[in-house]
Amino acid sequence: MIIGSHCGMSAPLYMEGAVKEALGYNANAIMIYTGAPQSTIRKNVSELRVKEALELMKENNMSQDNLIIHAPYIINPASPDDEKRKFTVDFLSEEVKRVEAMGSRVMVLHPGNHMGAPLAEAIERIADTINQILENSKDCKTIIALETMAGKGTECGRSLIEIAAIMELVKDKKRIGVCLDTCHLNDAGYDLVNDYERVIKEIERVVGIKNVLAIHVNDSKNPCGTNKDRHENIGKGYIGFKTLKKICDDERFKNIPKILETPYINGVAPYKEEIEKLTK
Repeated sequence: MIIGSHCGMSAPLYMEGAVKEALGYNANAIMIYTGAPQSTIRKNVSELRVKEALELMKENNMSQDNLIIHAPYIINPASPDDEKRKFTVDFLSEEVKRVEAMGSRVMVLHPGNHMGAPLAEAIERIADTINQILENSKDCKTIIALETMAGKGTECGRSLIEIAAIMELVKDKKRIGVCLDTCHLNDAGYDLVNDYERVIKEIERVVGIKNVLAIHVNDSKNPCGTNKDRHENIGKGYIGFKTLKKICDDERFKNIPKILETPYINGVAPYKEEIEKLTK
């Protein structure tokens, strides 16, 4: 099983420290941000100890294919404000280059919020934003993976159909993919617990499992269809251990990195224990 978690990246070891953290959880996959997820302030990649991190991964048989990087979640590719969207294009164009320089082929991206504007227009804006980013980074191979969202507020990407509509408008099909989030799927109304095969078949039919590049494995604090987006620890929420284990063991997802983003318990990361439970 290819499984890991979100890991922090802070001074002085930065990316090398994040890899050490992942190895401490007995993980063989990892997800990091290039800086604080709630900020767009970024250090130069040359300061992040990338070479040391990649060497450490290689020494421990952790493939770079299992290195996922998440874009900050405060930017809005769907924004109806032209100036804000220009900032998003400029920032993410550089972020894609950072992701490539850090050795990853996948950058997970939240589609954004329509802010009350018509959904169809928001989908066109997201696709246009991505098209500009990919054009500005055309020498890169990094793929943008659109994350499925829970549907809170004015979130776009609350359904597989919305994700597919964005992907359809992206010109470079080789550089667009999907990141599934189990909590988000549940909260958006996809009943993984009671209708697992139907949901998986819909993923295949609408976006294609071949386009799924990462899976965020999270339980949910809320029942199916509540559009809340509150992650819970594995086995302690409404999805439950049995269903999450089924996803992790599903042969159709065998080669896709699974990433835990579950809450800390009393200030302590639960990832080593959760990975152990899921891989038994």
